[in-house]
Amino acid sequence: MTPLAAEANENLAQISNYLVYSSMAVYTLAFLAHIAEWIFGSRSKVGRTAAALTGAQAAGAPAVQVRGKGGSTAVLDRPKVVTRSAAGTRDVPDGPGAAGGTEQGDLYGRIAVSLTALAFLIEAAGVVARATSVKRAPWGNMYEFSLTFSTVAVGAYLILLLLKKNVRWMGLILVTTVLLDLGIATTWLYTASDQLVPALHSYWLWIHVSTAIICGAVFYIGATGTLLYLFRDGYEARIERGEQPGRFATSVMERLPSAATLDKFSYRINAAFFPLWTFTIIAGAIWAGDAWGRYWGWDPKEVWSFVTWVAYACYLHARATAGWKGRKAAYLALFAFACWIWNYYGVNILLNGKHSYAGV
Repeated sequence: MTPLAAEANENLAQISNYLVYSSMAVYTLAFLAHIAEWIFGSRSKVGRTAAALTGAQAAGAPAVQVRGKGGSTAVLDRPKVVTRSAAGTRDVPDGPGAAGGTEQGDLYGRIAVSLTALAFLIEAAGVVARATSVKRAPWGNMYEFSLTFSTVAVGAYLILLLLKKNVRWMGLILVTTVLLDLGIATTWLYTASDQLVPALHSYWLWIHVSTAIICGAVFYIGATGTLLYLFRDGYEARIERGEQPGRFATSVMERLPSAATLDKFSYRINAAFFPLWTFTIIAGAIWAGDAWGRYWGWDPKEVWSFVTWVAYACYLHARATAGWKGRKAAYLALFAFACWIWNYYGVNILLNGKHSYAGV
């Protein structure tokens, strides 16, 4: 038998399944730890945004001291004041993060991050075991794509943490989404480990699909920041108008970065990986030329990949244009990511095309 015709190693495939389920269990523990982080963090409501907008707080204010158990004191640096770039009219400080500035909330947050890292390693091992069971790239169908997508998304989040970026506020949303993604993958998208159809036996599988997964995972992180930007921007606007937001809104919003920071974060993420998405489409066209004898055939997957590219291009152009910064550009960014999601789930499941051989 040639390597391409070799049967799947059922033992390794089963080990991969066990690892995926194990990672889901650890992600669930991380989810609970993040919930505890937000609950205990809510006991300290700092109110930095209102203070800054009313002139009571200036940049370079002293650190916050939080009294812990046994008389211990945790010193938490007060975040820097940043300028709201979208409108250029407000100087608003970043929130202290999901922990809300409390010592106990910070402890649960660290536990949550540690559990997320452990779950990431287990899930990554499951992806490797799946690939080893068939000796090919582990993204030949939607089940494998979903596993790799969530793994890369969590990996990107952990890399940002290692780079000392203030992204722990994203942890609860990320873990929740990953659990949803894995639940859909194992329940509805599961496909037994097997060899690929002949058309997929190409080195372009490693290049084209891997870059598509990386772009999708990072675009997801950017979309999360954009969505939270809209909420935080509305919260800041209400305070600026003299309105008093509810207790729950204050508890959540005060622990997020400022609208300016979220806006800048999402823009930089999307702008940095837009060239890679461009390369993904070009690589797909080259692969189509090798496999089918034409570079473009108006296949639904090709069309919606290009629509997604156009949507992100419009967002980046709008974001760089003075009249379309802020909320208008954010809506475009969310529309662009919605196109990516539709391209994956909608096109693969509901529409017929050349890519249907990958199965669900």
